[in-house]
This record gives sequence, structure tokens and C-alpha cells, in this order.
Amino acid sequence: MDQEVIAVSLPIPRSRADEAEEPAPDLDVGAVYRAHGPAVLRWAKRLGGPGIDAEDVAQDVFLIAKRRLRSFEGEAKITTWLFRTTQKVAQAARRKQRLRRWFSSAPQAEWASMGSPASGPGESLQRDRDIAEVYRVLDRLPERERRVMILFEIEGLSTEEIGALTGTKVGSVRVRLFRARERFVNEHRRLFAARESKVTT
Repeated sequence: MDQEVIAVSLPIPRSRADEAEEPAPDLDVGAVYRAHGPAVLRWAKRLGGPGIDAEDVAQDVFLIAKRRLRSFEGEAKITTWLFRTTQKVAQAARRKQRLRRWFSSAPQAEWASMGSPASGPGESLQRDRDIAEVYRVLDRLPERERRVMILFEIEGLSTEEIGALTGTKVGSVRVRLFRARERFVNEHRRLFAARESKVTT
């Protein structure tokens, strides 16, 4: 059952754009966008979750890149730098979203599709519900565990790739992934139990 919970998947084939040859630091932002734009957009969707405008997040990332790319000294891979920037922008977007929920009664905005379209409206609706359910649980995890869970279970990266992308030791990635999986299952059970309790009362 636990494996089935974790395997509620968002089955987007992972593009290999971010695995292309790293551009040299002196390339302009247009070249960086052409090489890594799809990867940044995908990260924005995954890390932002429901309600986040991933295209806005990606645009902000490349606006930051345009301002700061010249100061990039190559101490990390450009993909690592872009990922960290995407992560920060997505976190800021999530904080703004929570504030909007508190101060507005407007319904949550529809969020961008995160994969190939379902074959029918019923399947599409169920898939959207499944994705929202996954993110409700993910949002209960500490940020570091949430991030590694997304990159491993949804993005499909190996622990070595996650370590390279986030600048984290592989051993630490594996520990966080273990904790994230355990916490995810426990939080899912708690959420399901609370829902069942409301139904029966």
C-alpha cells in the first residue's frame, strides 16, 4: 500500500535538455535559455505545485539570470545555479500564494497541466485530483525533504543526480529521501484518516 501511495505519479517523460553539454559561463542569457529553458519550466512546475504559475516563475528565473549571469564564476554547474534560483523563486511564489489564500476568498487559480493530457475529461479531472492530493501531502514535509522527494519520485532523478543538482552530498540526499518517504506515508495516512473521520461524523 505504501508503495502505491508513493507511486501516485505525474508521468511526464523527463526531457534531457538539462543533460546537454554545459554552456560556458560567458554565454548570454539567450543561449542559457535555449539550452535549459524546458528544464527550468519543469522544475518550476514540480517545485511550485498547484496554483503556481510556472511560466511566471521560469520567466523570473531568467530575468535574474540576465542580471547576474556575468557574475557567474563557474564555481558550480550552470544547471545547479539555475535549479537553486528556480527553487528560491518557486518558494517565494508559494509564500505569496498562501498569503492570497488568507486574505482573499477567491478560488484557487487553475494550475498548469503537468503532463500529457488525459484521454477524457473524467480521467483528466481524476488526474488533477491525484496531483493535488500528492502536493497536499508534500506541502506538509520540511522543505529539504519535499525537494528531494519531488526530484526523485516525480522528476525521476537518481540520488547522484540530485546531489549534483542541489550541491548536496549523495549520502545526505539518501538520508533525506528515506525520511521524506517515511514522512510522506505517515502524513498521507493522517490526512486520509482525518478525511474519513469527517465523513463518518
